[in-house]
Amino acid sequence: MHRTLPLALLPLLLIGCKKEAPRGAPPPPEVGVVTVTPAALPITYDFSGEVQPYRRVEVRARVEGVIKSRTFTEGQVVKAGQLLYRIDPVLTNAAFQGARARADNARRTLNRLEPLLAEHAVAQQDVDNARAELEAAQAALADARKGVEDANVRAEITGRVGRALFQVGDRVTGTEDLLTTIDVVDPVYIVFRPSTQQVLSWRQDPAAEALIRPGSRLRVQVTLSDSTVLPETAPLDFVSPSLDPGTGTQEFRAKFANADRLLTPGQFVRVRLIGFTRDRALAVPQRAVQQSLGRQYIYVVGKGDSVAARDVQPGQWSGALWIIERGLDAGDRVIADGTQKVGPGSVVRPVPAVDSAAAGAPTAPPAGGARP
Repeated sequence: MHRTLPLALLPLLLIGCKKEAPRGAPPPPEVGVVTVTPAALPITYDFSGEVQPYRRVEVRARVEGVIKSRTFTEGQVVKAGQLLYRIDPVLTNAAFQGARARADNARRTLNRLEPLLAEHAVAQQDVDNARAELEAAQAALADARKGVEDANVRAEITGRVGRALFQVGDRVTGTEDLLTTIDVVDPVYIVFRPSTQQVLSWRQDPAAEALIRPGSRLRVQVTLSDSTVLPETAPLDFVSPSLDPGTGTQEFRAKFANADRLLTPGQFVRVRLIGFTRDRALAVPQRAVQQSLGRQYIYVVGKGDSVAARDVQPGQWSGALWIIERGLDAGDRVIADGTQKVGPGSVVRPVPAVDSAAAGAPTAPPAGGARP
């Protein structure tokens, strides 16, 4: 005899017999990719530079004596002809008086002998000697007069005077003694020195070689130590025709206006060269390059949207891009966003990166500039 289960128990039995449905596989992670295409990219080069005065004049004493007074303040702007030092004129005045007495005596002697020559009372040689003595005495007098003037040391040019190297009471012995210097600081020169290897690299590229000449379209940009970028750029003004044997570098120079006196001789600045380009360069966003244990690599999306890691050799910067010298091919789909979610062999869902257009249109250069 079969017993029939109550209808109220049937839903419970059905629940107990129901198996849990299997969950579906998660969707592939979404990653941002850029498709690499060859492009002409601007590149920059950064160097350390030094500010040098447009002109520097050394102030030296031309006469011997003790300094009686100094009439300038160190660091001030002086005008051409302005008095800087007074040297005790005792020696120069004595020399002037002696030279004047000699000249007067020579003139009297010649005036006495010339009338006697017509009367054949003196020889022609005596008159010639007297005339030569007068000329020599007059030259000595002019030199002595110049010595009196040189006891007052004046500025030869308008500019900023430097530190006083001699003080009141010091004795100067002549032109060997440097009293101070005067610098013209508007404009100023910015001098920088690329290495021999860098210059050779430029010279091997005809387009780059044409830029490293004075007056080319290359522009020099200057950044101060506080990261202030000067608003104006300047062309190359001078390129040394020879190398410095001590440093193995070649001197390059640009001239900058300095009316606001932001640039001071001896100051160090950062120099950036703008105008170089790299034709048919392959580049990726900087964030796409991964680094691990001295290895640099990128993730590339291949067939079936699978990911592969590829070692690369980065080169120079170009704005927000990193030019790749080796390991990258035109048409590669490189992962720029979402690299933390993938690994070699994983399958992804690629979408255009936010700034995917940057692979063909570089942005402004970052502070780092070109890699050495």
